[in-house]
Amino acid sequence: MWTQKSLSIFDCFKHVRFIRTCSPLKGARWSPDPRFIEQFSGVAVYTNEAIDKYYKVIWDSRVRPIERKLKNMWLNFGPQHPAAHGVLRLILELDGETVVRADPHIGFLHRATEKLMEHKHYTQSLPYVDRFDYVSTLANEQAFAMAVENLLNIEVPPRAKAIRVLCSELVRIGNHLLNVSGTILDAGGITPFFWMCEEREKIYELSERLCGARIHCAYVRPGGVSQDIPIGYLDDVHEFCAKLGERFDETEDITTGGRMYYARTAGIGVVEAHKALYHGFSGPMLRCSGVKWDLRIAFPYDNYDTYDFDVPVGSFGDSYDRHLLRLAEMRQSIRIINQVIDTMPEGAIRTDDSKVAFPLRAEMKMSMEALIHHFKLCTEGYVVPPGITYTAAECPKGELGFYMVADGTSKPYRVGVRSCSYNHLAGLSFLARKCMLADIAILIATIDIVFGDVDR
Repeated sequence: MWTQKSLSIFDCFKHVRFIRTCSPLKGARWSPDPRFIEQFSGVAVYTNEAIDKYYKVIWDSRVRPIERKLKNMWLNFGPQHPAAHGVLRLILELDGETVVRADPHIGFLHRATEKLMEHKHYTQSLPYVDRFDYVSTLANEQAFAMAVENLLNIEVPPRAKAIRVLCSELVRIGNHLLNVSGTILDAGGITPFFWMCEEREKIYELSERLCGARIHCAYVRPGGVSQDIPIGYLDDVHEFCAKLGERFDETEDITTGGRMYYARTAGIGVVEAHKALYHGFSGPMLRCSGVKWDLRIAFPYDNYDTYDFDVPVGSFGDSYDRHLLRLAEMRQSIRIINQVIDTMPEGAIRTDDSKVAFPLRAEMKMSMEALIHHFKLCTEGYVVPPGITYTAAECPKGELGFYMVADGTSKPYRVGVRSCSYNHLAGLSFLARKCMLADIAILIATIDIVFGDVDR
């Protein structure tokens, strides 16, 4: 017997899912005369052949209508596209504006540089190295010089090592300035691009004072550097670095804290740590995924272990993380440069082996042996004993490695280059998947590719 505290029958129905049934589907269906219905059998009163082919009137709701099948669009992104950062042909399969598949096609800039280096003397190969990553030339020269020095088994003076570190960090700042400002430009912001191009112009002026060339320097040589730094050079570098931090702060105020730039970069091109390791990523592309790997710390070269600096590491592995990581790396480069200026040693700038290093101009005017050495080094080069080496350096875009085989002559028997941008560009096939078409330009910009480095 129901009491006041018992549930009523209406309360019981509240805990039962209500299922609605359509009564016309259960009963008999009435229709008018079939002859009358026949004239309205199409989707329109006056049908044609195309309508009858693709459309069908469904009187029973349980039968699915026939749908048209649409094919995805294939689009060529480049090689003339301004956001392709070189002669990149990216074949995109689009479902609406969503990228289903991305196939990078390379080879439009192939110059056979590695084969050309096998037919040149070691010193004559140096200008070819400048043309790999022409945004960070001095870092490329540093890796090549270390590879030849390993084959020759010679030691570089401390002052030459410090000058190399100074030049490498300056071009690291210049590379990241171009990448960060170019990414902002691709996202729709133009003001930081002007700011950072002005700072890069100062780096080019410092490079011109150092060796006479703005971009293709050929300054770092096997055994040291070509010439000493000019008087007052370190003071100008210190003044440049002291004002550079303000530009970073201004750029971060506009872009890093802006919701528009965050919306364009956050979650775009996410790379996980295991995929980055599997595809051979290095540099900022690897560290943005949370892997702390830097050759300057893992395998220190040119006395990098004597300087105090940190390695920025990302958390999410997306384009926004890569933007933040490059900004942090530039601040660490300023930190290294200030330590180099404070601890610049005195002494020679090249090895004392006269069979490898070019003599000084003043010595050539006074010594016949020095003049003969200069003539022989320019015409025949220096003999490298037989051996094999793989030497890598932490360039701004990643790990640049040289695999060189010497056969006891003045020319390398085999040269293989492990470029920075090649593996990163190959990863574009899975990074671009499920991105929007407008995000491809941002993704290519944050990967930071240069086609002189890819095609070689």
